Amino acid sequence: MIQTSSFKAYRWLANRHLQTLWPSQFRQINPLPFRRQAITTHDQDIVYLDIIGPSPLTGASAVATAEKNISNNAPIAPLILMLHGLTGSSQSSYIQGYQHAFAKQGWRSITLNFRGCIEHPNYKAHAYHSGHTEDLQTIYQLIRDAEPDTPLAILGISLGGNVLLKWLGQQTKTPALFAAAAVSVPFQLDTCADTLDQGLSRLYRTHLVGELKKAFKLKREYLLAQGYKEEYQRTENLPDVSGMTTFWEFDHHITAALNDFDSVHHYYREASSRQYIKHIKVPTLMIQAADDPFINASAIPTNQELSNYTTLEVSQQGGHVGFIGGAHAKESNYWLDERLPQFFAQRWKEYTK
Repeated sequence: MIQTSSFKAYRWLANRHLQTLWPSQFRQINPLPFRRQAITTHDQDIVYLDIIGPSPLTGASAVATAEKNISNNAPIAPLILMLHGLTGSSQSSYIQGYQHAFAKQGWRSITLNFRGCIEHPNYKAHAYHSGHTEDLQTIYQLIRDAEPDTPLAILGISLGGNVLLKWLGQQTKTPALFAAAAVSVPFQLDTCADTLDQGLSRLYRTHLVGELKKAFKLKREYLLAQGYKEEYQRTENLPDVSGMTTFWEFDHHITAALNDFDSVHHYYREASSRQYIKHIKVPTLMIQAADDPFINASAIPTNQELSNYTTLEVSQQGGHVGFIGGAHAKESNYWLDERLPQFFAQRWKEYTK
């Protein structure tokens, strides 16, 4: 079902580029204390989880609390797993905003830092990409094995939203989740790559491709310095990234090549989440702005492409992961910090009936 969002942009930040840029440039948040845990992946690589509250993966305190609540017939508080966007991490301002919002509800949260997205490099030549769902599956299963009774939901932002929707649509058995949500999703990657080659959107492309190039160069240096010869050799015959300026170039020569895709066209086709949404069987909210400078309106799914479990909220304004609302400067707010907990609380209430 597609419905109109209740979001109204703060009038002095109504422009889509201001909505997009303001939070990353000017939002200041005091980080919550977190525990960082390293997780070995199925291919012997590494990812890092940043956890607000007791960790389900070291066990005792969180499990004991859950068991106590079960014995007292009290509802167990939710745990929210979060997936960040391209070149982001648990330290991105939007993720930190959600961490605070969920903590106010008394909920724990975990952010999966995709491979190589914090100061700790991963061990493989490849890192993460828009359709890489294997690490999400690993973390989901670890949490479920540790705390099978805890209400679990997953939130994906931008690239993380694409990964989440693809993963949900791939599942042959319905995941044990009470809800999922995805924000500012690049549903169709080829269309989004084209959009980022146009007008002022090229500023975002230049920044993001620049960050990807920098990370790739650092990765090669790290692999060589650490003596990971086999992984370093996988990068030796790849083109020099210095002159690459578009996602089409970088994703063809680097992302596709390192992740066993035949070409950038093969990668974009397989990794795009749009084709998977109709198979989702978990209550899922998607929030999208029609003026998102990353995403052409033609990439947004139609009603016919949604499953009965999915709702797509579309607002006219909001930019890319912006959604700054309010009537006055002193009352301006980050609307997603309110809307996402509201959605999850509603679904949790239904789940515990």
